[in-house]
Amino acid sequence: MDCQGKYLYVYISSFIFLSLVSICSSISTQTLVVGSLPKPQSLSWTTSVIPTTESVSETTLSVDLHHVDNLSPSALNSTPEALFKLRLQRDGVRVLTLTNMVAVNTQTNVSEGGRHARPRRAGDFSSSVTSGLAQGSGEYFTRLGIGTPAKYFYMVLDTGSDVAWIQCLPCRKCYTQADRVFDPTKSSSFSSVACGSPLCRRLDSPGCRNRKKCLYQVSYGDGSFTVGEFSTETLTFRRTRVKNVALGCGHDNEGLFIGAAGLLGLGRGKLSFPIQTGRRFGRKFSYCLVDRSASSKPSWIIFGHSSVSRNGVFTPLLTNPKLDTFYYVGLNGISVGGVRVPGITASLFKLDRTGNGGVIVDSGTSVTRLTQPAYIALRNAFRAGASNLKRAPDFSLFDTCFDLSGKTVVKVPMVVLHFTNADVSLPASNYLIPVDTDGRFCFAFAGTTSGLSIIGNIQQQGFRVVFDLESSRVGFSPRGCA
Repeated sequence: MDCQGKYLYVYISSFIFLSLVSICSSISTQTLVVGSLPKPQSLSWTTSVIPTTESVSETTLSVDLHHVDNLSPSALNSTPEALFKLRLQRDGVRVLTLTNMVAVNTQTNVSEGGRHARPRRAGDFSSSVTSGLAQGSGEYFTRLGIGTPAKYFYMVLDTGSDVAWIQCLPCRKCYTQADRVFDPTKSSSFSSVACGSPLCRRLDSPGCRNRKKCLYQVSYGDGSFTVGEFSTETLTFRRTRVKNVALGCGHDNEGLFIGAAGLLGLGRGKLSFPIQTGRRFGRKFSYCLVDRSASSKPSWIIFGHSSVSRNGVFTPLLTNPKLDTFYYVGLNGISVGGVRVPGITASLFKLDRTGNGGVIVDSGTSVTRLTQPAYIALRNAFRAGASNLKRAPDFSLFDTCFDLSGKTVVKVPMVVLHFTNADVSLPASNYLIPVDTDGRFCFAFAGTTSGLSIIGNIQQQGFRVVFDLESSRVGFSPRGCA
């Protein structure tokens, strides 16, 4: 080969090598747009457009969802930093609630999601979603009509609960809510459930009043509880009416509830809304939670066959023999920068026969919690991949933070969650988030020693998350809010 040929060979080889390096780099990193903490937004329930794959009908239901920060009047006067700290406090209570539920059920085999322990005292549709109560009971709210004629209330929508309930007159004790308390005597569709009826027997701890009316009681792991009369009532989602929904009419509601009138359970238990309305809406629903720091659009939720997207990846639902509320999935590994993190294997997330361990997808938890060995391995891999970024002091539960002040965009390692049959590549804003207004960003994962790992709503942002109970699977569609 002559010199010219050698030079050409070297040039082509170098070009191919540099091209491969460029391609590998683009696969292993992505761009984070440096934003800021979101401010509370005024609530709007009439202007949003929720995407569906077919026209809205009697078998489709949709509503907007909003964050709890937008519901509290005091939040409008709070700083973004104060609201974020409060969100992390709520999150700690939420995680404690869920882990306590698992602990109670694995020890005593209580059914119905573990929230029905004895209290300390005795088709398709879509909607927008708002973030939940101030402490421990979910992050997202919607506006629902209760009764006939319909009176509208803020209700928490929660994938970690089953029984639906609302505060009712007369109140033995009611917490402060944004709307007037529901008066069942002014609704023509309100009906008490008879003691000993099949519907009453679905409750874990039913009671009776004068041997006629069925009583319910639901207690939460944070010490909150609701007690009252079990009933059926008509719910209105925009223009869609759903009749004969089992609903707790709470006359004694105590604990950490603030703002909303009650809760609509979206869990897997037999009294949850998706199960109750399964014949009409196919036991399917999906939601999309927008990144509030990047968009002013509301989040939303859709019930029915049109809630299932066609471009998503799906992972099978797993069953906890001791607890039927949660959405368990198989997590087999995590990649950082295009490389599987050594030491993060399916065995760390195994759901055992006693109901311990496992991974759940939860709308009411913000920060994803991973069992401690998995978190440490993930954190160390991310630190190594982000060594070009300037470190910043720890913040709250976050031990990996960076100083991005003065920057508009940065390159960060990609993070991919490897579920069974589904690889979910997270946008950079779903794992590196602002925690103050001074440019400090933190890696939005945390460790847990409880054994239960939780995929939180920060990591779910921007995806259409599909809960298909009919086919026993959970799906993730990227860019699903559009």
